[in-house]
Amino acid sequence: MRIVMFYHSLLSDWNHGNAHFLRGIVSELLSRDHDVQVYEPQEAWSLQNLLAEHGNAPILRFQAAYPGLESYRYQLKTLDLDEALDGADLVIVHEWNDHQLVQRIGEHRNNVGGYRLLFHDTHHRSVSDRSQMAAYDLTNYDGVLAYGSVIRDIYLTEGWTQRAWTWHEAADTRLFHPIDAVQSEGDLVWIGNWGDEERTAELYEFLIEPVKALEIKTRVHGVRYPENAIASLKAANIQYAGWLANYEVPEVFAHFKITIHVPRRFYTEVLPGIPTIRVFEALACGIPLVSAPWEDVEGLFTPGKDFLIAQTGEEMQRQLSALLKDEQMAKELSENGLRTILNRHTCAHRVDELLDIYAQLQDTQHHKVVTT
Repeated sequence: MRIVMFYHSLLSDWNHGNAHFLRGIVSELLSRDHDVQVYEPQEAWSLQNLLAEHGNAPILRFQAAYPGLESYRYQLKTLDLDEALDGADLVIVHEWNDHQLVQRIGEHRNNVGGYRLLFHDTHHRSVSDRSQMAAYDLTNYDGVLAYGSVIRDIYLTEGWTQRAWTWHEAADTRLFHPIDAVQSEGDLVWIGNWGDEERTAELYEFLIEPVKALEIKTRVHGVRYPENAIASLKAANIQYAGWLANYEVPEVFAHFKITIHVPRRFYTEVLPGIPTIRVFEALACGIPLVSAPWEDVEGLFTPGKDFLIAQTGEEMQRQLSALLKDEQMAKELSENGLRTILNRHTCAHRVDELLDIYAQLQDTQHHKVVTT
């Protein structure tokens, strides 16, 4: 099957978590002998920031980590959709794309046809920036892939689409897996971006203050940390180590004993059930995890068994301390979390779901043809 995908970037994961999932899905599809082509804009914001900060070296490391993965970098004004979509069976357009591109592909589908067309939403803009999302013209799309049921329901309730499916992110277990017998470099590592003040208070409550109180050796990786945040990390004796490529995360996890998850406010207040990909990846690497509050309304995991939940900063401090002192408790937690990932939440599982959705659409189209 020929699959064409339009995403913000395959090459860069600088402040672009969706690249993690995209890489895993493309790798899995290629392993099943599908023909996959990824298109990303020439001036992708994530890639431009990555190149500005680190030069071309991360691109070379990406190519070594993901042999066979490549993208076509286009300019919107010169993009030839007839050429790009020639022979396509399935086309997926991510929500972090220009409104004009989304509309043009929909019009191409309407005029030329011959393929299934899906819109993919992996962000909180359906609640944080509804006007931008409502402006996407999905008239000629077969439906929406939403990375949480609450987002799926928003699309249906708002009338932005007639069909939508929940398609959660997942771990690329080709790269995200436990690495044993590595010398410890510290107690706690947290990998995440500071962002747009969406969880500033939470990071102080669930990361900085517990670490400061426990005096445990801690490292933080991520981008977009303002000077005051870096100063706060330093005051708590937390090492700030900057951007980390996602394919280097398993090796870093192997050097630390525990990690945490601090959801952005949108995912705790209005978008329950969406853990973001960091949880899947951490559990896939077999590192014990303690999460700040979020409600697993879709039953993806078993909180308390796959990972621990801390409702307050004080509880986070107690649970981190307990895990560091009790190796058996930490071992059981990591084994349970890894087992859940392997049983339910790998990119192979998500590709199975995607192909099932494609088959549903093909069956529906065939039924229409037969009955008319």
